[in-house]
Amino acid sequence: METYRTPESRFADVPDFPWEPQYAEVSDAEGGSLRMSWVEVGPPDGPVVLLLHGEPTWSFLYRTVLRVLEDAGLRGVAVDLVGFGRSDKPTELTDHTFARHVEWVRELVFDRLDLRDVTLVGQDWGGLIGLRLVAEHPDRFARVVAANTGLPTGDHPMPELWWMFRRAVESAEVLDIGRFVEAGCVDGLADDVRAAYDAPFPDEAAKVAARVMPTLVPTKPDDPASAANRAAWDVLCRWDKPFLTAFGDSDPITRDMAPILQGLVPGAAGLDHPTLVGAGHFLQEDDGERLGRIVADFVRS
Repeated sequence: METYRTPESRFADVPDFPWEPQYAEVSDAEGGSLRMSWVEVGPPDGPVVLLLHGEPTWSFLYRTVLRVLEDAGLRGVAVDLVGFGRSDKPTELTDHTFARHVEWVRELVFDRLDLRDVTLVGQDWGGLIGLRLVAEHPDRFARVVAANTGLPTGDHPMPELWWMFRRAVESAEVLDIGRFVEAGCVDGLADDVRAAYDAPFPDEAAKVAARVMPTLVPTKPDDPASAANRAAWDVLCRWDKPFLTAFGDSDPITRDMAPILQGLVPGAAGLDHPTLVGAGHFLQEDDGERLGRIVADFVRS
């Protein structure tokens, strides 16, 4: 598998993200290996919070949340998905499948880091991947925070706004990562923050995952990932460990998923599910401090 590795110099001017990256190798599913990156805060023996980002961001998205978790004495682990951040970036569209992305994260967080009693925080693709892991390895997880995410099976239509995003990503001659992230924020982005989202992607060869991920979301019942996602829903509909939704009120793509998750997952019953007012799709940017407090309080409760 041919890969692109972003030069470390690209991250020299990333603001407000002082943590040293850590690395581990995972199988690329073709006989080789990929390097995945993550950052950690807090005590090594603290309660584990696994933070999974989505399209087209990286662990930088969680910088404010990480500080809140650290102050609360929690161990925050923010992963860069394959194809994003400092992780290796396979360069062919066909290198990327839903199943491979689930397996790459599984191998990193279970086989390499041996994380247990995990609190998942999954947003966007971080939820799609994370909820699959929860369903397939329920003994590893203590609780879930679903934030602006879901688990599509292709049995229900996606919103037209999502289709507009997918078409824009597919057709863009030059994929402007920072602009797409800013479009998902209510408050916009400072210039240096927008540049930080561009940093992992110096040229189009680095952007294959960002370009292909929308096409991996199941949109029809016979999608390659549909059966596995339905099987995951079968487990989630019996999941009785704590399951919290923390959605922004200004994300037109995912906000309708919050009541669906609350109604279908037994562990969501009886919890006070917060809505982050004035937060868009990337609620970590619009209100990361509050999201961090929500997660910390949820773990400590």
